[in-house]
Amino acid sequence: MMQILPPWMRSARVLTGLTIVTAIFLCAVFAPVLSPYDPNEQDLLAMYLPPVWVPGGDPAHLLGTDGLGRDVLSQLLYGARVAMLVAIVASFGAMAIGAVLAYLAGYFGGKVDTVIGRAVDVWMSFPPVILSLILMVGLGVGLSNVILAIVLVDWTRFCRVLRAEVMVTARRDYVAAARLVGFSHWRTITREIVPASLPLLITLVSLEMGIAVIVEAILSFVGMSVSAETPAWGQMIADARQYIYDAPWNLFLPFLAIFLAVFGFNMLGDGLRRTLDVRVSATQRV
Repeated sequence: MMQILPPWMRSARVLTGLTIVTAIFLCAVFAPVLSPYDPNEQDLLAMYLPPVWVPGGDPAHLLGTDGLGRDVLSQLLYGARVAMLVAIVASFGAMAIGAVLAYLAGYFGGKVDTVIGRAVDVWMSFPPVILSLILMVGLGVGLSNVILAIVLVDWTRFCRVLRAEVMVTARRDYVAAARLVGFSHWRTITREIVPASLPLLITLVSLEMGIAVIVEAILSFVGMSVSAETPAWGQMIADARQYIYDAPWNLFLPFLAIFLAVFGFNMLGDGLRRTLDVRVSATQRV
């Protein structure tokens, strides 16, 4: 059975990361079905209930309640929707901008590479989190603005790393042969260079998803992400600070959710890099 599966599916890292990410994604998609309560429903008679396995826990609230009597499990499930939406959309948006510029800079070189390289250097001179906060001040609060801010900040990650890979690939003999037989620039890039750099691109997207989850959590923690009516993991952490001594689990559980999401994306990205990148695979065999 293991021989039938593709190499990347036989990697323990890929399977671990894919399992965690898939589980969180399914929780996000089916949150309305899995949530026992409306995440914003308050029960002031059931405040600070601990998880069910702690003495005093209520089976009606498996992970307990917060300071307003809201069900923590329901908030975590709906918070996964925000995290996964930002992770997927923002990562692919940043990839689209960064990859296009990287292919142009790495393939054409010269003045094109100089202009794009200087733009990347200037943009990366700002700390990413600080730049995200500045952009959110200008854009305003909202999930779409969070995604836009992450895209505008993190496209440089793709551009800088992928540009180096494209520069190496563009000097390969098979790329020169493609140009000699009359391939256009567009055909050479899409047929020869993009497939060669695809493993790195997939890895960068997987890692960026974990970064996007952290950035969204930071922005929601400071109240610059979603509205107060929309559950988010960072927002849960911010609310839990007020009663950390009365209900420490309310601080621990969203932290655990963020950790698992980032860990899953990182394991998936690292596993894909090890299995899809020929050079890394060859090094491991040696």
